[in-house]
Amino acid sequence: MSEEEQGFVVRDKRGRSSEEEPTVPKPEISEAPEPQDAPASSDPAIPMPPLTFASFVFSLGTSSLMLMGESLDPQQASPPVNLPQAKEIIDILSMLEEKTKGNLSTEEASVIGDMLYTLRMKYVSATSGVSS
Repeated sequence: MSEEEQGFVVRDKRGRSSEEEPTVPKPEISEAPEPQDAPASSDPAIPMPPLTFASFVFSLGTSSLMLMGESLDPQQASPPVNLPQAKEIIDILSMLEEKTKGNLSTEEASVIGDMLYTLRMKYVSATSGVSS
């Protein structure tokens, strides 16, 4: 084998004439980023606000509430109830509280404690048949 051995080139000419050069789309870059307080958008180019412990706890709590039949939008129908999965999220938050004990700020400890209290009361109401 010689050092000047050439490889091969594959050119896909489907859907264009032989004189056309392939075009590579250029990514669009946002000129000014959105403020951190702006609502989240489905546009992947817009950066999301930073993840905090409180936002993580709220996310899990909201998921659990939805699984217990709470609706985020009063104009939409209530989501289907799945109490075992809601309890699993409550147990995850309980484990998280236990594992992070002594490592949280006062505010973070309050957020997870308040969320767990609310979720547990809602779960007890949901399993006993009492509406909240």
